[in-house]
Amino acid sequence: MRRFLAERPAPVERCELCAAAVAEQDHRHLVDTDRRALLCACASCALLMEQPGAAAAGRFRAVPDRYLTDPEHRLGDGAWEALQIPVGVAFFFRNAALDRLVALYPSPAGATESELEPAAWDAVLGGSRLAGLLEPDVEALLLRRVDGRCDCYLVPIDTAYELVGRMRLLWQGFDGGAEARAALDAFFAHVAGRARTVDGKGRP
Repeated sequence: MRRFLAERPAPVERCELCAAAVAEQDHRHLVDTDRRALLCACASCALLMEQPGAAAAGRFRAVPDRYLTDPEHRLGDGAWEALQIPVGVAFFFRNAALDRLVALYPSPAGATESELEPAAWDAVLGGSRLAGLLEPDVEALLLRRVDGRCDCYLVPIDTAYELVGRMRLLWQGFDGGAEARAALDAFFAHVAGRARTVDGKGRP
């Protein structure tokens, strides 16, 4: 009986390219641009995909680990209305294969796409320094509307999807509930703590 009650060891995470075991501190992600999916990867495979001319680098792109903010670029309620996002959080990334911007927001069903007019993007975010630094497929602009202002960060794309997963897990009722709101506050506090400010020339 004791063998059934004993705590089972946690499953070993493995790189989805080479199948090597991945320690938590070496855990990276790749974007599979063909399948529009995130893959777990070891540090070696991620580093390989970052090298120019890598055989599979056209399909697999390593997700970078940078967080940026630009306090000089301020967005008000009017800007949020122009983007036509129905909730207070959204993220935007450039899909290189489709050559267009994609707007998504968290919901009880997961990531939900919102129609984004190119003119609205150009007017609100297109000229910002963060938009100019955004890497296609692997980074996102993460926005939150709160207390009459809009916070904007450049984050790794897996961070944006991590937020979607948290909200889907915790969401209750019509507005998400107190637990989801507390998790959202904590998430953005963590992002703000990691974000570096771009300089006057738009460099991180």
